[in-house]
Amino acid sequence: MSTARTPAPPPAPPHPPATPAAAPPAAAPTTAPTTAPTSTALGPARLWRRARGFLIALAALLVAGLVLASLHSGPLHGHLDPRSADPTGSRAVAELLKQRGVTTRVVTTTAEAAEAAGPGTTLLVTAPDLLGQDRRSVLRAATDPAGGRTVLLAPGDSALTGLTPGVRASGTAHHKALSPGCALPAATAAGRATTGDGLRYTTDLPRVLACYPSGGDPTLLVVPGAHGGDTVVLGSELILRNDSLADEGNAALALQLLGSRAELVWFIPSPADTAAGQAEQEKSFFDLIPAGWAWALLQLTAAAVLAALWRGRRLGPLVPERLPVVVRASEATEGRARLYRKAGARDRASTVLREATRERLAALVGVPPARAQDPAALLPAVSDRLAGSDRDLPGLLFGPAPSDDAALVALADHLDALEREVRTS
Repeated sequence: MSTARTPAPPPAPPHPPATPAAAPPAAAPTTAPTTAPTSTALGPARLWRRARGFLIALAALLVAGLVLASLHSGPLHGHLDPRSADPTGSRAVAELLKQRGVTTRVVTTTAEAAEAAGPGTTLLVTAPDLLGQDRRSVLRAATDPAGGRTVLLAPGDSALTGLTPGVRASGTAHHKALSPGCALPAATAAGRATTGDGLRYTTDLPRVLACYPSGGDPTLLVVPGAHGGDTVVLGSELILRNDSLADEGNAALALQLLGSRAELVWFIPSPADTAAGQAEQEKSFFDLIPAGWAWALLQLTAAAVLAALWRGRRLGPLVPERLPVVVRASEATEGRARLYRKAGARDRASTVLREATRERLAALVGVPPARAQDPAALLPAVSDRLAGSDRDLPGLLFGPAPSDDAALVALADHLDALEREVRTS
């Protein structure tokens, strides 16, 4: 009987080989990352951080200067100017003089003032101290023979010498409002006036009217001239200013001093005249510092010294540190030798060579180190060691400095030979 045979299942196909995963691409050989070189140039941010403190301080200083300039420019605008209505101007007195028929003309140069001088003119010089010596001479030569009136406002000794010889400033008035104390009609009519906020004067000239004394010296002088005119020396400007014209008898005194002639020439020196006067009166920086500031500076200096002593710290013990590089002794010796040669220091080089040789010889011949540089101790010991030697030991070890480089080299050779001879003896 035949048995049906079931065909065997076909063999399973072999598993396909696993597809290899995509291999990562071969990495390129890597190199150590290079550090970008550090730049020493300052960028904008670093420049701003470094300079902002200085710029802020400079800006604050400029702002403070502008504020101070603006504060001081207002009140001083038109100072003693007959066209100015500012508190320190003189428009009020000019208007009062105009009502009395006196014409006021402003001039700004010495030439104009000298040309305007005449018997019917009053010349007011508002800043005589600012005029140069040559301009004072021109002004005096024009006003003396003119026969008019010249009014000098608060002149100092330099201006008085050129414009009114014989009158000297004697200091500052002690009081502001003063009594006339003289027979001058203008002063007796005006009564008390604020002529004391300025200088006072003294003189030995005859026929001078001295008014408004303070501390025994007048603050107003009327000096008669040789040709019928006169010169008025007024120590204060207050009687002419708008803000004080109404005080005491200032208005009456100003009108009578300035209104005695039909024309008033108001001389305000120009920058050219002022610059010439300042050039002749040049002062040092210390002359411009008020006396009180010198004491303040002394106190600040003492305080700074005390603060330095208080905050100062004594130096501690020395701390040894490892040298960043090692310098061979031969290189250091060569470097020092080159410095000696460049400076031509043969004396110093020979001294160093001899001192080193004496120290080594002292150790060889038994001389104490403390006496190695003593000829009385070293020379006999070396001579005993080199008995019979004809070397000039005093000249070699303690002689003068060589005269040239060749002699220095020969000295070094002789010292070396001497040391070898002592070692081998």
